[in-house]
Formats: sequence, structure tokens, C-alpha cells
Amino acid sequence: MEQRKILGEERRNFILQLLKDSPAPITGSELAEKTNVSRQVIVGDITLLKAKSEPIIATSQGYIYLKQASGIAVHERTIACKHTPEDTEKELLLFVDHGVTVKDVKIEHAVYGDLTASIMVSNRQEVLQFMDKVRKTKAAFLSELTGGIHLHTISAASEAALDQVEDALRREGILME
Repeated sequence: MEQRKILGEERRNFILQLLKDSPAPITGSELAEKTNVSRQVIVGDITLLKAKSEPIIATSQGYIYLKQASGIAVHERTIACKHTPEDTEKELLLFVDHGVTVKDVKIEHAVYGDLTASIMVSNRQEVLQFMDKVRKTKAAFLSELTGGIHLHTISAASEAALDQVEDALRREGILME
């Protein structure tokens, strides 16, 4: 039996509900399959939802809806790092092994100004999936445009976890101070 195509606003509401209910990222291809439209239509839908201030972000694992965890204090900071592309996996694993989520990477580009890319990795599996995707697509890291210098927005359940990961990054020669 052929699945009916979900149209316009009804489809966007359906996508929004799927993202809100999902504990894991959902790829554009999965959303396209569930709504019987192309992945390109999904990209447009996500853009329209973001324009309505829905907190949706695209990660290397798929789309996620950023919900505020009730009652859980989240501590966040931005740190400066510098390393070679070969040390990216080691850097990301240091973060997640200390219970820290890497939300994004930012660089200051000479022509384009500040560039930010979502990473959203919180555990080893997500780091390994991210690195696998980088390798398979032969993508360059943003930090390659700035000689390895970049910023990360990181978050954790405690300030202590953020302090501990900074100490670990310092010992590895990755933290810029």
C-alpha cells in the first residue's frame, strides 16, 4: 500500500513532534521516509521551523530538538583549543570521558568572520560516529582553516566536570590559555 504524502503545515507539525519525542537524533532521510517526501523538502521544513524559533539543530547524527531538562542544572562555558587534525578524536574523547558535551566548534575566518558548526557529542559512540562520518566524507575540520585554533561551547552537569576536562586538555597541550 502506498503511503500518503503529508503536506505543508501538517508535515512540519508531525516532524516537530517526532523530534520532540525522540531521545536520539533523527536523520533527514528518516524524516523524509516517514513523511513520504524528499530529503530536500525536509531541509526546507527544518529551515521554516527554525525561522519560527523552534530550537532544532542539525548535528552529524541528525536533527535534534533542544529541550530544557527540568530541574537539571547545566553548566556551560566556551574554551579555546589548538591541535592538529590528527588529535581531534583524542580531544573529543577527553571531553566525553569527563562527562562533558561538546555542543559546537567555532572559528574566526579572515573573510567570513565567525563560523560555527554544531557537533553535539556526549559519549564515545557519538564521537566515533562523528569521526567515521568525517573520514568517509573526507571532510576538513573548521580548525584547519585557522592553523588548529578553535573554540568549543561545552556543557556538563557540574562546574567541576568542566574544570577537570580543562585540566586534562591542558596536560595534553590542547587547551589554549
